[in-house]
Amino acid sequence: MEPVMDNNATSSPPQTLLERLKDYGQEDAFALWDELSPEERELLVKDIESIDLPRMDRITRCSFQSQGLPAAAIEPVPESSVSMVEERTMEERERWWKMGLKAISDGKLGVLLLSGGQGTRLGSSDPKGCFNIKLPSGKSLFQLQAERILCVQRLASQSVNEGSTSFKPIHWYIMTSPFTDELTRKFFESHKYFGLEQNQVTFFQQGTIPCVSKDGRFIMETPYRVAKSPDGNGGVYSALKSSRLLEDMSMRGIKFLDCYGVDNALVRVADPTFLGYFIDKGASAAAKVVRKAYPQEKVGVFVRRGKDGPLSVVEYSELDPSLASAINQQTGRLRFCWSNVCLHMFTLDFLNQVANGLEKDSIYHLAEKKIPSVHGHTVGYKLEQFIFDAFPYAPSTALFEVLREEEFAPVKNANGSNFDTPDSARLLVLRLHARWVVAAGGFLTHSVPLYATGVEVSPLCSYAGENLEAICRGRTFHAPCEISY
Repeated sequence: MEPVMDNNATSSPPQTLLERLKDYGQEDAFALWDELSPEERELLVKDIESIDLPRMDRITRCSFQSQGLPAAAIEPVPESSVSMVEERTMEERERWWKMGLKAISDGKLGVLLLSGGQGTRLGSSDPKGCFNIKLPSGKSLFQLQAERILCVQRLASQSVNEGSTSFKPIHWYIMTSPFTDELTRKFFESHKYFGLEQNQVTFFQQGTIPCVSKDGRFIMETPYRVAKSPDGNGGVYSALKSSRLLEDMSMRGIKFLDCYGVDNALVRVADPTFLGYFIDKGASAAAKVVRKAYPQEKVGVFVRRGKDGPLSVVEYSELDPSLASAINQQTGRLRFCWSNVCLHMFTLDFLNQVANGLEKDSIYHLAEKKIPSVHGHTVGYKLEQFIFDAFPYAPSTALFEVLREEEFAPVKNANGSNFDTPDSARLLVLRLHARWVVAAGGFLTHSVPLYATGVEVSPLCSYAGENLEAICRGRTFHAPCEISY
């Protein structure tokens, strides 16, 4: 079609850009050029120029190709790779706790929070971390996590020696997305970083990636803008690399990274025991796992890919129902019972490797979605990587079992849903803390049944139920309430 001639210098699309688009079969992006105003044309050119076309072409090709390929057969995780709760001795736990605190006081642990995405399922436009699950204190998820970091810092500095001056604060790297970045930063500023130093928190954004049609073409959200979506929580690897934060970590002397998702109200951020276990094992990657509650539970599980292959995560939708309900006759447990709950530990060396490996292989998961476009809602793909895509690259992976009622209270769906709501997470926190208080010699009174309430212990008082005797012994608390200094 001949471009309509007018006096506007940009009356036809920039030739070199059009040629480049043609090289990759994406020239349709300029299909509506003639109908655009000069301003819109400029926006479209900028938008296309911001896309790394060869990389995008490689990702689309590799992801489409790997879709149809049969994956290697899966085997259960060998028992030797898992530290199980009932097998841990008191000595081991204390040794790991001390090892972890020592590494933290030496400044070797960084904390990496995944807080990107679009957070739409909660029915709130705010980033998930700003969410108040209506605990007695009214604290947001971000505040609970910040105060756990403060608590661990204090425990670590006390563990070295009283009055040590060389203590390094724990650095907190927070991954946002273009949808959550500004709101997250403002929330931290307006709450004065919840008591942390401003310079120990670094925000960075995950990338976005164009949405593509079933034949691999860009979907146009408007005549002058390509539809894009965040590249999944696995986008953290390329984001760390492109924002040069892996070098930043190295300069700070960080050797290990504790990595977790924002939406867990019971997350033990910077857990010294988990860190000590990780260092002790000498693994390059580790994950906390919980036992799958029932065969059809919608959680990804760790498996071994192929004979003596690496550990990796299989999504529940990809696990054959007969395998999901298979029982190990020796143990009486499900054969595939170790659920991934997005609580990970990596060495910095390994993160460098993964960022390069994932980029080279360029395989993304294709999520089929209805995508808003110039032609109404179009069925196409959002391309995503997941944090657990790193595990197949690990020379060694260690799994660390935790109890879900102690460490896993997900906040994924709006109240009124059947599971993983702010209400269910709040109850898990209140019940756990009520058990801590009773174990420390405290008493509870309550006017609603105890299973429907409990008390909240401020993270500033206790990280995991320790050091509560002085506050609780012989005292009575009326649930629900917050116990702080």
